[in-house]
Amino acid sequence: MPKPIVLVVDDEATVREVVRRYLERDGYSVVEAGDGRHALQVFRESQPDLVILDLMLPGLDGLDVADEMRVERKVPIIMLTAKGAQHDRILGLEWGADDYVVKPFSPRELVLRVGAVLRRSSEALAASDEPVVFPGMILDPGTRLLMLGEQEIDLTAKEFDLLSFLMRHPRQVFSRDQLLDKVWGFEFYGDPSTVTVHIRRLREKVEPDPSHPTYLLTVWGVGYKFQEPG
Repeated sequence: MPKPIVLVVDDEATVREVVRRYLERDGYSVVEAGDGRHALQVFRESQPDLVILDLMLPGLDGLDVADEMRVERKVPIIMLTAKGAQHDRILGLEWGADDYVVKPFSPRELVLRVGAVLRRSSEALAASDEPVVFPGMILDPGTRLLMLGEQEIDLTAKEFDLLSFLMRHPRQVFSRDQLLDKVWGFEFYGDPSTVTVHIRRLREKVEPDPSHPTYLLTVWGVGYKFQEPG
């Protein structure tokens, strides 16, 4: 089996070197870039299986780089954010990052997160490709599209995965920790606000009135569930 390719994008050469050593020790192939434009060039040349991307980059910032990457190909992305930069962390979550890591970080923990994200990505690809169909609503894993009536709804990769999981378990209530485990794989180190942010963004996209949801319901004190239409 070929080694998974990880693209590490950070303007600090020391950070790239440490991450490279730890990833290579675990059997990954690593490519690097020190700024946004070079990252896009390496991304197109190497076709990585996962990207570790610093949010603060010279020139093109991390979110712009991630947007361009995702337009070209749906690739798992782990965001790196500065210590205590709550705004940056929320930006990454709302954008749809598959995971985020706060600097300074444990290189070993980062490697574990890389493995978890790649496993989830692989499992999602191997999952049933049968569309999930409810009255006026079709979720198609083959095309990664959601149709509401005649309208095509654009979802980020993680929004799609979360909605797909809930739609395949209608009326079942899941806590935020359970959803982290099932959708993100953050069984031990996930931030429950990740789920809250993604549910809010999904409601803005799929609910007729996001302030009074009819599909993605909150069960107070427990978690969330999908209530099928019709």
